[in-house]
Amino acid sequence: MSEISGLHDHLGYWLRRLSDEVHSRFEAELGRHDVTVSQWGVMVSVFHGHDTTKAVAAHMDIDPGAVSRLVDRLTAKGLVRREPDPASRRTVRLVLTDRGHALVPELAELADRNDAHYFGSLDAGQRRQLEEWIRRLVGEAHPTAPPDEP
Repeated sequence: MSEISGLHDHLGYWLRRLSDEVHSRFEAELGRHDVTVSQWGVMVSVFHGHDTTKAVAAHMDIDPGAVSRLVDRLTAKGLVRREPDPASRRTVRLVLTDRGHALVPELAELADRNDAHYFGSLDAGQRRQLEEWIRRLVGEAHPTAPPDEP
């Protein structure tokens, strides 16, 4: 009988553990601002010009229905609003409120600190290499993933 691999022998286990830890710590930090990681993703996407539900969904690689529900919650919190597009009656634009726009840099700083907490021991070349490997693996697993922002 061949030897059966154990849980800790699988890279996927360690990637999930890392992802869970990075996410949980960031979620706790964002919670102080009454924002979830997913809601932050929408806010930072809108901040960087992805101003429709479809554009945010493509950028975040999630379902447009999920984005719509996140926008509903952000609207209720007074952080995002929907506005009709004057150039197209069928298009609704997502806009950060003044409060939402002011909050994004604070939340981005929390994201930066969270990254530094987990990845700060890597030098710039190691970080770049890790990111390239992860992007490559994700790209190979999902060949139709949308291109990332510049």
